[in-house]
Parts: sequence; C-alpha cells; structure tokens
Amino acid sequence: MERQTSGEDALGRRQLLARAGAVAVGGVAAGLAGPAGEAVAAEAVPSAAPAFTPVTVRPGDRRYDSLLRGNNFRFVGHPDEIRVCGSTEQVVRAVQDAVRSGRRIAARSGGHCFENFTGDPAVRTLLDLSPMDEVGYDARHRAFSVQPGATLGHVYRTLFKGWGVTIPAGGCPEVGAGGHFAGGGYGPLSRRYGSVVDHLHGVEVVVVDRDGTARAVVATRDSDGPHRDLWWAHTGGGGGNFGVVTRYFLRSPGASGDDPSRLLPPSPRRMLRTVVSWAWDDRMTEKSFTAIVRNFGAWHERNSAPGSPGTGLYPILLLPHRSARVFYLVVQMDADLPGGDRLLTDFLSAVTEGTGVEPAGTTRRTTSWLHATTWPGSGEPGGIDDRRYKPKAAYLRRPYTDRQLAALHRHLTDSPPRPNAVVLLIGYGGQVNAVRPDATAVAQRDSIMKAVFQTIWDDESDDDANIAWIRAFYRDVYADTGGVPLPDDAVSDGSYINYPDRDLADPQWNTSGVPWHALYYKGNYPRLQRVKARWDPRDVFRHAMSIEPPS
Repeated sequence: MERQTSGEDALGRRQLLARAGAVAVGGVAAGLAGPAGEAVAAEAVPSAAPAFTPVTVRPGDRRYDSLLRGNNFRFVGHPDEIRVCGSTEQVVRAVQDAVRSGRRIAARSGGHCFENFTGDPAVRTLLDLSPMDEVGYDARHRAFSVQPGATLGHVYRTLFKGWGVTIPAGGCPEVGAGGHFAGGGYGPLSRRYGSVVDHLHGVEVVVVDRDGTARAVVATRDSDGPHRDLWWAHTGGGGGNFGVVTRYFLRSPGASGDDPSRLLPPSPRRMLRTVVSWAWDDRMTEKSFTAIVRNFGAWHERNSAPGSPGTGLYPILLLPHRSARVFYLVVQMDADLPGGDRLLTDFLSAVTEGTGVEPAGTTRRTTSWLHATTWPGSGEPGGIDDRRYKPKAAYLRRPYTDRQLAALHRHLTDSPPRPNAVVLLIGYGGQVNAVRPDATAVAQRDSIMKAVFQTIWDDESDDDANIAWIRAFYRDVYADTGGVPLPDDAVSDGSYINYPDRDLADPQWNTSGVPWHALYYKGNYPRLQRVKARWDPRDVFRHAMSIEPPS
C-alpha cells in the first residue's frame, strides 16, 4: 500500500517542508481474464518484455538491506525473501510460491506508505514492483496502461509527450502509481477534473482463489463486466487489500472514439505558481493567524462546488511551527485558465482581508507543465537521513471552528522549537464532488479541503517525543468528536486512506466509538468487505488496516 501520502500536494513533501522551515522463483502458468472476464493467454494482454528475469534477494545478499525500507525509515521488516518483479507473470509466480509456502505477502511499488503495511515484521515475502514502470496506450482496452512501479513523474511525462493528456494525480513525482491510484489519489488538477480514480477504467490484479491458485484478472467499470466489483474496490479502497495490481487502465468516463488524445483531460500548457509568505514574528498575533486560516477556509466553502470558476485554483496553506519563522500560501493554476488572473487576485484578497498584517512577500512564477509536474524530483520529506515521520489527516466539509483554530495556534506556537512540524490545509472538492459517494470507493464527495498534520525527524531516539506531540495536537483539534474527524460531522468527513494512521484504530486515541473503517470508507465499507470475501477468500492480502472479511 502506498501513500500518498501528503506527497499528493502541489509541491511535494521535500519542498513543502523546506519552505516551512525544514521530509529463486517457482512457476505456475498465469491465467489472465480479458475485458469480459474470459480466460485468455497471458500474451493477449499487451506487455513489454521485462527488463530482467525475476530476482530473489534473501538475507546475506549485499542488496538485501538496501531493499528493505520504503520512504519512512521508521518501519523496517526482515522478510525471508524480496522478490523483484518485472512482469505480471512474475508476480503471479511469486504470489503462488508465497501461498504454497505459507508466507505472508506484501507488495511495494513506490514505497511511500505512511504506516508499516510493507515493513511489517510479519511479512515474509516482499514484492518489489518498481521495475514494472511501463506507461503506454492499450488499443485493446481503448485506455492508457500504467504499471504500478511507474512514478507519477514518469506517468506525466509519457502522457504529455505522447498524447498531450494528463490525469489529476499527485504532485510528488517520485510516488509510485501502485498505491496512489488504488487509494483515490488527488493533486493540483483534482478540483478541476476530479480524483484520479474518476478516470480509472480498469485494473489488472493478481488474486488468489479459494483453492490457493494465483492468477491475474482484468476488471473494468463496464456495466456488463463480470468483475466490476473488483474494479470498484480499486477506486479508493486502498492497496494491499484484494490482490496485487499489475496494471491500471485509464480513460475518462464518457470519452468516446479511438483517438487517445481525447480519452483523458488535456494537459495544461503552462502552470502559474504563486507563493505568499508571512513572518512568524511578534506582529503575527493569534488573532491575525486565525483570521488568515479562517479566510482560507471560508473561500473554499464558497468556491468548491463542481463547475464553479474557483475550482481552477489549487491552494495550499502551509502552517509550520512558529520556530520555522515563516508560513506560506501556495496557489497553483493553469496559466491559461480563462479569467484566471482575476480569480487569483480575488482569492488572495479574500485570504488577506481583515488580518491586520501584510504579507512579507509574494512571488509568481510561470513554468512549463512538465517542469511543474516533474520537479523537484524526490518527493521525500527531507535529506537522505530525514526519513522518519508521522502524519495524520482529515477531510474538511466546513472551515475549522474558532475552538479548533485556537488549538492550531496553540500547538504551532508551543515549546520546544519544532521547525520540521507542519499543518497543511489543501484545496479539494470541485469536480471531485460531482461524483456520487457510492459510485467509487471514495466516499467523501462533499469535502472542500484536506488537512495534513505532520512532523519529521532524523533520529530514532526522537521517535517517542515527536509521535506524542503530533498525537496530542491532533486529539486537541478534534477533542469535540473523540479525538478523530468524524464522518458527516458539521466540520469533518473522516480521513483519507492514502494517509493511513493506525491511531484511528486505537481506542486510546479514538474515543469516539466510531470504528476506523467508517472514518476512511464510511458507508462503502460493507461493500468493500463483500469484494474482499469474493476475491481474497483466504485473506492472503492483509495489513494492519486492511479490509476485513465479513464476519
């Protein structure tokens, strides 16, 4: 499972936090299913030749330690083997071997999962899907094909260079498509074009039948498709729950014809990024700070309906700890958006109105689309050693209340200094909210913002202090609802599965009486359980917050 972590914001985790003041193979034939669910030969599904034959890395191999960790160095397992896969057939064989030997399985593509779903010590076979990075057009499915190891930057580059199209996915170019897509990824164009899963036509998934046979099937959103439920589960149900995704098929709903350049949203030609900064000094009183945050939320409440002009803007308010000495408002938009200049001017006026403080500076920069989507490149939360972090998240249906704003200010100005701690309020809604809550597995379809609380550090000895701080902060903000963002609350609507947080399943930190799965999936959870029962009857694919089979 991936994250997406807060890497789906406009700038990517490294740049955001820097700005805030700083994160031997057995074999079995691979049976595949075609668009109508019929069994077909493996070669019937277009696939590039793998870059190398299957690789198995075990303890003692010089490569082993380097392949253990994902992006968050807090989590590291000790699997019996790491299977580096280059094709669907190789994944089928690896899964079959693990099932036969009784080994727990986890699959990793980009490695950006926020929790230990792939670094769990219980995992005995770790599948590394990063070599599976092919992106292209599949005429058979009349859709673009993306393998899970393709990074978002690679996806953007290929779609743009080949066909001038794009998808509304995340802003961290090194995040892998694998978990990002399955969890309902979003990014700078989502207010305009929806979630990435709103453009997901199908998935190729390696599943395990009740008799223990591993096979690959293709499931699409076609109304007469026999495997439609498996497609639906991957439109926001999260990774690591039903099988191993080996290919995504992308085509916008309602897109017609055979011209690939008309099957996904057109890429912008240029992107305009505007950055407004304020000094975190004595002039920035609590009243001024809360006014800025309140104004930001109020603007989103007025400008997040599907089709409204304001959905052309993608704003992020970055609120680091006061010890960072500065905080930021970042706005991205298509530089050629009709009326965009006026929209931007009005937005900036709305955020700064009545605050009593002037911004320390404002910069505007227009860049090409490819530069905006492939730079700064790493998407990591800091330097090579700054890989320990703990995020928490929430959907917002309304702006924060005065009590919640006071809690934000209190924790962002406390002692000791925490220059690598930050809260991000991220523009959401717009075209995302044009989709019914049950049409995909993403149930939150009337939100206006996402909130991300995050702290990063580089020394294991600091784990307890940093985790305790972010837990207390989050619980204080949501003190009125049992320490968590309740779904369908006046302000909140649960949380986002690509930002998984095991605390939401811990009664010490979730005292609301509402189970964790309701926070992430709301009313879609029973349907996800039925899909789980059908497609993973042996519960082969599981982790600390996986979909549970129906009782």
